[in-house]
Amino acid sequence: MRDEALRPGGQVMNSRKKLGEILVEKGVLTVKTVERMLVLSNHHNKRLGMALEDMGLVTGEELADALAEQFSLPVISGMDKFRIAPELLQLITPELATQHLMIPLRIFDGALHLALADPTSMKIANNLAANNDLKLAPFVASRKDIHKAICRHYLGIEDEEPTQRTILIVEDDFFIQKTLSDVLVREGYRILAAKDGLEGFKEVVARKPHVIITDKVMPKFDGFSLFNSLSSIPETRAIPIILISGQMTAADEIKAFEMGFFDYIAKPVNHTTLITRVKRAFWFYDHRYNIY
Repeated sequence: MRDEALRPGGQVMNSRKKLGEILVEKGVLTVKTVERMLVLSNHHNKRLGMALEDMGLVTGEELADALAEQFSLPVISGMDKFRIAPELLQLITPELATQHLMIPLRIFDGALHLALADPTSMKIANNLAANNDLKLAPFVASRKDIHKAICRHYLGIEDEEPTQRTILIVEDDFFIQKTLSDVLVREGYRILAAKDGLEGFKEVVARKPHVIITDKVMPKFDGFSLFNSLSSIPETRAIPIILISGQMTAADEIKAFEMGFFDYIAKPVNHTTLITRVKRAFWFYDHRYNIY
């Protein structure tokens, strides 16, 4: 983490407090908890704030307030209820907005008002404003609030938090999709379905499945493209993704595991194999913060 940051007007602020220090001062965390979480976040190559929120040690609002204090920026919320001009949304693609958790709010007095969840890295935000001959006026918002705004304004759907074990099946063959779904429903899982990678991407962003099963060959957006898109987003890169295909060469299989797919199942899918691999994927999801 650098020792300087840009204020809304571009002014440099030096020697800011560390995030952990602020959370301790606010009585949200103890010093010992911060020390332990620094080790854990470094191990998983995550920013401290994201790791703390994912572990349930701070709320999104507490994290946003602490980051706002750290960077001397205002806090904003409820952006999903704002009216944002369509031409303003075109300044940043849905993929980039999701990847960097930011959303444009308005242009006022020559400045781009932008809500973001992570003010520790302002390069994308500054470039966005500069490329449109604008100053940057950043606001800090919680990841949840920005996520809701992205779903509402870019995807036209409401986001939701899964209340039970949820699997997304991305498969363009309806018969295969239905067969896999029936097998997993009998095991007690909640199933979401998408017919291609593009639809699957939207489902992942809005519905937050715990495990993804995707076909390799699909129209519009294949399994490899879906994986690449999700792996570039901090919110989704930890989701175990199982690849299924009846058209995999040995080279394709090597490529899939080198990319980071959690598992691969050949078609036709054996039902016992499917259930076993899915259980293993959920175990991985549940233990993704275990450093021992």
